[in-house]
Amino acid sequence: MSSIEHQAKLTPEGVAYRMVPSGRTVTWRELELRSRKCAAALLAAGHEVGDGIAVLLENHVRYFEILWAAHRIGLYYTTISRHLKADEVRYIVTDCNAKTLFCSTETLGDLAPGVLEAMPLNRVLVGGEREDFLQYEAWLAQIPDDVQLPETIEGTDFSYSSGTTGMPKGIKRALAGANSFFKAGADPRTQWKDFDSNSVYLSTAPFYHTAPVRWNMAAMRAGATCVLLEKFDPLTALDAIQRYGVTHSQWVPTMFVRLLRIAPAERARFDLSSLRYAVHAAAPCPVSVKEQMIDWWGPILYEYYSGTELVGRTSLSSAEWLTHKGSVGKPEFGQVHIVDENGRELAPDEAGVVYFSGGSSFAYHNDPDKTRQAYNEHGWATYGDIGYVDADGFLYLTDRLANTIVSGGVNIYPQESENVLMTHEAVADVAVVGVPNEEFGEEVKAVVQLHEPERASAALAQELIALCRSRISPVKCPRSVDFVQALPRTETGKLLKRAVKASYWPTENRIAH
Repeated sequence: MSSIEHQAKLTPEGVAYRMVPSGRTVTWRELELRSRKCAAALLAAGHEVGDGIAVLLENHVRYFEILWAAHRIGLYYTTISRHLKADEVRYIVTDCNAKTLFCSTETLGDLAPGVLEAMPLNRVLVGGEREDFLQYEAWLAQIPDDVQLPETIEGTDFSYSSGTTGMPKGIKRALAGANSFFKAGADPRTQWKDFDSNSVYLSTAPFYHTAPVRWNMAAMRAGATCVLLEKFDPLTALDAIQRYGVTHSQWVPTMFVRLLRIAPAERARFDLSSLRYAVHAAAPCPVSVKEQMIDWWGPILYEYYSGTELVGRTSLSSAEWLTHKGSVGKPEFGQVHIVDENGRELAPDEAGVVYFSGGSSFAYHNDPDKTRQAYNEHGWATYGDIGYVDADGFLYLTDRLANTIVSGGVNIYPQESENVLMTHEAVADVAVVGVPNEEFGEEVKAVVQLHEPERASAALAQELIALCRSRISPVKCPRSVDFVQALPRTETGKLLKRAVKASYWPTENRIAH
């Protein structure tokens, strides 16, 4: 018996998930029935264990019933960002070998006409009607309500990287044990991810990202109710915590920044006392931002560092962070190794490439070269980050390896100067990148977004450079500052540094790290 089938028998009219702000709710009975019929329709369409589907939807009320359908019959489900361009969508759908693609009139409208119609697979339209597409409700209606599913292995996600440094790459894991990383009670240090039927989980991000997929599926598997934001809004999120008694939540640092912009008097209107776990990941969180959030919400912030590849994961509580500010924690699984460019393991407090041993193994789908690049001669694997471990065993990340600036043969990690610049009261966001320099190859430039754009001036640029030079070595500091209206970030808060850097390099002469 599947977990949602069990929950549907226990509390058929209980809420499996609700959409906010629309208020649409899906009961356990409805989720179980509809996902079972969708699974049966997939089987009738010829899907077998190990096959794949792709989902190209907005934060739609039917999103998770489709994922549960695939999960219940041992299929891989690949979720696709609705913001990708036609070539990227076509690449992922083809690369993951999806036999069926689910989309909507909204996501279909984001693509050039005919892109999906030309692909040799089943196309199912969720809502509305369109030639060359199966209509989702009619497709389900062909399946009787009492249809039974065969007993089989669980399906799992077949996720793709964000593609911030090139075409997205798929991470496909064997079905056996693929979902074990989220089993409750596995580690007393990580009770923040141990859901039960009394838990209420607030999902704040677009569903297609790996974390919302895995966390929502894990919460529902444990019988928890999910509160799903259709689009992130700070006031809506606070209201949802109060209205629905949210106990668990997940965030990215840019959401914290938006929450902190709410006036204190406005914040005080919301009763957040039900919230026990506010988990964040996906991007570096500035120390000052996390300090303010802990001051506001109390020591309920929990941070983890991981990746879709799951080669290792670190995490820490608020109490641990307050004595190791800036850290991303100690390993939950896998052992951390800091390695220099010659493959030598470094001592505490020395920065190098972060590798993990003892975690799960993985391969990038259809890309053995990229897979080999993720591993070193010891068999340790990396997410591609630079960092160091302190004497207490806590890991600190200093930058992405791909962001390294090489100036006159010296490696410069721009996050150091970004962290300093973010402490200036005028700065809302910053990207430090390498730009062409005839003598040194690259020089350091800061690209800054201000809270008040009208404050941009040569004097403020010099003030920012001086601030950097007062805190860190001058060689690491920007030699110039450009002001922009906004910096490009993904919805998970990841800075698209490649896009920032590209504007400074001639196409025929770009450095690719």
